[in-house]
Amino acid sequence: MSSEQQLVSLFKAVEGLDQLLILPHNDPDPDAVAAAVALSRLLSARSTLRPTIAYAGLIGRAENKALVNYLDQPLELLSNLVLPPAIPVALVDTQPGMGNNTIPAGSPVVAVIDHHPWREGSALATLADVRVDIGSTSTILTEYYQVSGLEPDQKLATALFYGVKTDTLGLTRGTALADIAAFFYLRPRIDVDCLLEIERAQVPLGYFKSFDAALRAARIYDHRIVISYIGAMTYPDLAAELADVLLRLEGTEWVVCLGHYGEELILAVRTTRPAGGAGLLAQGVVGKQGSAGGHGTMAGGHILLLGRNPKNIATRVARLVLKHLNLAPDLKGQPLV
Repeated sequence: MSSEQQLVSLFKAVEGLDQLLILPHNDPDPDAVAAAVALSRLLSARSTLRPTIAYAGLIGRAENKALVNYLDQPLELLSNLVLPPAIPVALVDTQPGMGNNTIPAGSPVVAVIDHHPWREGSALATLADVRVDIGSTSTILTEYYQVSGLEPDQKLATALFYGVKTDTLGLTRGTALADIAAFFYLRPRIDVDCLLEIERAQVPLGYFKSFDAALRAARIYDHRIVISYIGAMTYPDLAAELADVLLRLEGTEWVVCLGHYGEELILAVRTTRPAGGAGLLAQGVVGKQGSAGGHGTMAGGHILLLGRNPKNIATRVARLVLKHLNLAPDLKGQPLV
């Protein structure tokens, strides 16, 4: 359906509702944050709803914290809320069954807006706007604003622009024509100075310790695959953050970065291959041990430790990665440094 038709379905999905909970995926990134805020403001402007935006997990990455602060803290921690039973939910940048969201028990999902691979549970929602060919959920919300005749204010435009930019790596990764159109529609409307402050947000000392650990632990296989286990992480997004850094190594086609946070082993997968396959790799190595998903070029997963040694589990995952990529599981990698 067109964005106009999807917008009609959106308002049909929330028609007659007194309350709505907007949920991005756990540990929300800029795309999830921007899209959730945009949806809340759109509904507030065009209906009597005043949605609550909540998240589970942690906003730990310095840039993500800076973005949320810039938007005046519009998200609330889900565990801090006292919600009515069966409050209707709109999922943003995630879908039912993905394993990376925390839908309150008994709550119906009335709307799903996402760009990840389709999940069957989304079919139960009145609105299921899932566009797997688009690079960011912020692009979808930008289109909603355009067809509704609403103009995003400077802060929201900046957030949506950052959402598109980060998820498409500046229009170089998994990009569709819609992402390009959204990028250049938003570009003249942003606060450039504030965006630079967000992108260059200062990081804690622990980041550099983990960065050092990631470099020292990284091993190169077959001159094109980098796998690194960084140990304990101060926030769950760190594996993805460091995977993006390691992907810059010349000649690299695949990066798998692992670390543990709380009771989970978290992995981030990145690839430069035009054919993609990151989501399939993540799902293949995680299997039934946890949850995994993503796009062609970027993906992630969580494995429940259940009291097991995280380093041992990471070693097993590394072997599965090599096997998935048609290499001997016991292949010895070369140290990066």
